[in-house]
Amino acid sequence: MPEHTPDGRYIIVDGRRWRATDPEIPDDVRDRLQKHLMAARRVQDRGRTQTAKVALGERGEPWWEQTSAQRRARWESGLAELDQPTG
Repeated sequence: MPEHTPDGRYIIVDGRRWRATDPEIPDDVRDRLQKHLMAARRVQDRGRTQTAKVALGERGEPWWEQTSAQRRARWESGLAELDQPTG
């Protein structure tokens, strides 16, 4: 488990700060988003990688600046997009 900053907004990996996943995301949803992220990285699909990272709260508007409703809308819309079959 990576070290977090005291405010919980970032993780520290090899001395570098990275935005942490939104802690409000339910575990099952987070797991699905992370699976989409790993699959997109395997095939080097930058668009799907970006969608997954935004849905997880790791890119885009900082999750700590969003309301709970905005946060839920972010991960739900990202998951809906990622769940669509690719062709």
